[in-house]
Amino acid sequence: MQRENRPGNPERDPESDVERVLDELYVTAPTGFVARRAELAAEAKADGRVADARRIRAARRPTLAAWAANLLLRSQPADSRRFLELGQALRTAYRTLDADEIKELSQQRGRVVSALAGQAAALARDAGHRLSDAAGQEVVSTLRAVLADQGAADLWAAGRLESSLTPPVDFPTDLTTGLTTGPATDLATGLSTDLPTAAPASTPTDELAERRTRRKREELAAARQAAARADRLLRRERAEQQDTDAALGRARERHDRARADVAAAEERLRRARAELEPAELEQHEAEERDRAAADATARAERAAQDAAREVRRLSE
Repeated sequence: MQRENRPGNPERDPESDVERVLDELYVTAPTGFVARRAELAAEAKADGRVADARRIRAARRPTLAAWAANLLLRSQPADSRRFLELGQALRTAYRTLDADEIKELSQQRGRVVSALAGQAAALARDAGHRLSDAAGQEVVSTLRAVLADQGAADLWAAGRLESSLTPPVDFPTDLTTGLTTGPATDLATGLSTDLPTAAPASTPTDELAERRTRRKREELAAARQAAARADRLLRRERAEQQDTDAALGRARERHDRARADVAAAEERLRRARAELEPAELEQHEAEERDRAAADATARAERAAQDAAREVRRLSE
């Protein structure tokens, strides 16, 4: 029987826990994002996962368009994967200046962007949020950025966009003149948008190259995920280091204040001791004078008594 992953279960992976929580958070509608973030952070803190709670609280609420793009990625994983492959193929085609590939993929680009933007709008509408024209254009801009730029593709593939993306450099409309030619591949095949496709002829050599390319992409994706995990771990460790540095600074301040208080007390004690010796001497001298005065008083009293008796005797 499979063991249930509960707090304290050694099979539970805290890293995957917080990643799932963040994935869920970024497909939460913006109107409910803040409340859900507070709830998830409180749960993590109650479980003793302070670093996870800090990461959750640091999550920023996405714009409506960014949320719709995140929702599209999570709700349509197969289409999203094919779209990322289309972007990779387009960027490769422009780097190699393959005219036929550029022409074919560019035709797919417009259809797929339009179809996926429509899917994102429908998903948002089904979730109770209708996208305005401006928000819809931001979704289109984000999808175009994903096709044109690897960095934008990586951001969208993570599923945690906070704002819409803008392509740094969009693809030119016509680069077919004077370019080399090669086989074109329709990456819209299999999309749930039912777009027209053109099945290319393939050779064993092409298939082998495609498998190698796919394997390299998978290895690159795994390496990027590992790098992202390492970066997240580094950020957490740095945050914890900052917390411990701050605590150490506060402890040092308290130590310095206590040391200063002790030094001041020792100085007061030294002064008191210095004042004690002459005070004791003065007290001793005063006591001697008091005893001498008492003796003199006693003698005077006795003399007075003797004189009084003599007066009485002579008066008889």
